[in-house]
Amino acid sequence: MTATLSPDNFKTKQLLSLLIISFIAISCGSSKNIATRKNTNTKTYTKTGNLRKLDSKFDGKIPKSINDILKDAEKYIGTPYKFGGNSSSGFDCSGFTVKVFEENDYKLPRRSSDQAEAGEKIDIKDVKPGDLLFFATTGGSRVSHVGIVHDIGNDGEVKFIHASTTKGVIISSLNEKYWNKAYLHAQRVL
Repeated sequence: MTATLSPDNFKTKQLLSLLIISFIAISCGSSKNIATRKNTNTKTYTKTGNLRKLDSKFDGKIPKSINDILKDAEKYIGTPYKFGGNSSSGFDCSGFTVKVFEENDYKLPRRSSDQAEAGEKIDIKDVKPGDLLFFATTGGSRVSHVGIVHDIGNDGEVKFIHASTTKGVIISSLNEKYWNKAYLHAQRVL
């Protein structure tokens, strides 16, 4: 006896597959398990209401090691987004940060949610180029996106480089309403 799928069973299986894939995609990275040092910092940082009026403490000096990371990140501007991607043919957000840091002999966990636990949590006023910014792009407070602080303007505007799902690797600003609203916290991993 040969089993055949009825149209209803086929649609149900398609919907279930789509839901599973969507759930995996929310983490903005593959589920590859990599051990990471847990953040032992117990301070609680709250989301700033309006990052546009940021009073940055950044002095403008960038160490060579951070400058090298930023140059490596910049060379990928325009690279398309690719779910699970971690190469110049396409990146997802956490694949991008892993690749850039790896090229500079720093190891980051693969998933953005795990990267959010690496290093030390810092206040947005203390961010410097090379720090990581984390976002909840799917709503709520769950980390689903990561970017690297690229530069901080004289007016305190924080720009970051990241792999956007719609535009690939680009530089964005926390002044943009979407990113301002989705911002969760910053981590210093270097």
